Amino acid sequence: MTAESKPIIDVQNVSFTYDGASRPALSSVGLTVREGDFLGIIGPSGAGKSTLIYSMNGIIPHYCKGDFFGSVLLGGNDTFETSLTDLSRIAATVFQDIDAQMVASMVEDEILFGLENFGVSRAEIEPRMAEALESVGISDLRHRAISSLSGGQKQKVAVAAVLALKPRVLLLDEPTGALDPASSRQIFELLRELNESCGITVVVVEQKIGLLAEFTRHLAVLSDGAVRYCGETRSVLRNAAELLAIGVNVPRVTTLSLLLHEEGYAVDRFAVNVEEAKSLIEGIVA
Repeated sequence: MTAESKPIIDVQNVSFTYDGASRPALSSVGLTVREGDFLGIIGPSGAGKSTLIYSMNGIIPHYCKGDFFGSVLLGGNDTFETSLTDLSRIAATVFQDIDAQMVASMVEDEILFGLENFGVSRAEIEPRMAEALESVGISDLRHRAISSLSGGQKQKVAVAAVLALKPRVLLLDEPTGALDPASSRQIFELLRELNESCGITVVVVEQKIGLLAEFTRHLAVLSDGAVRYCGETRSVLRNAAELLAIGVNVPRVTTLSLLLHEEGYAVDRFAVNVEEAKSLIEGIVA
């Protein structure tokens, strides 16, 4: 992504209240995601993170009912005026409940389902299927039953199924919620590879701040339906005290960097992982 990249998602002063709710899930949210970005969204429970994803892909206002104000442009298309089918050709979504998202019993059929429903020609189906499976490293699972897969493998199948549709944007709602640390990291490494090698814009809601800190370029922090911080990931994490106050943890290595900086040590780059913290401390000691 470059500074000249065009906006691919433009959330303009959006407010949304679900039918029957006493308060808005989103309140005057403004957020721009540029082509090729890797954006993380974090916030305490009930902050509006999933609702924001649903507004980006058009589920709001087409499917979820409520009072919707403002506008969202996805690839230049107003989500209010564009059908869900057309919007899903631009942005594909991987939801939090993977088992509920699966529609087939076999891996091959899961990927085939989307291709057939999007009217992809028979000549294109096989190359797309093979490419999608290879891109997430699960070609060997093609003929496996989905029920026999691990949580991490199911996540990769879900990603492969949407990649086969060749979206410009990949939206993920807490993709590692049910995964162990090793599998969670594999998913984020996959997302980084898709972002850097394929140019796919990635927007991911995630509670594991360590992963967001290490892998994302930009970070948006939500609280009570509003965007409290949004910017370059390391810059956002410098607001450690404020983030903790609204219920968002900060990586311990970043907190260490802040403490060293406050003590007067030269900290040019705040650490987001153990390796960076090690290098920072070695530099100070030297």
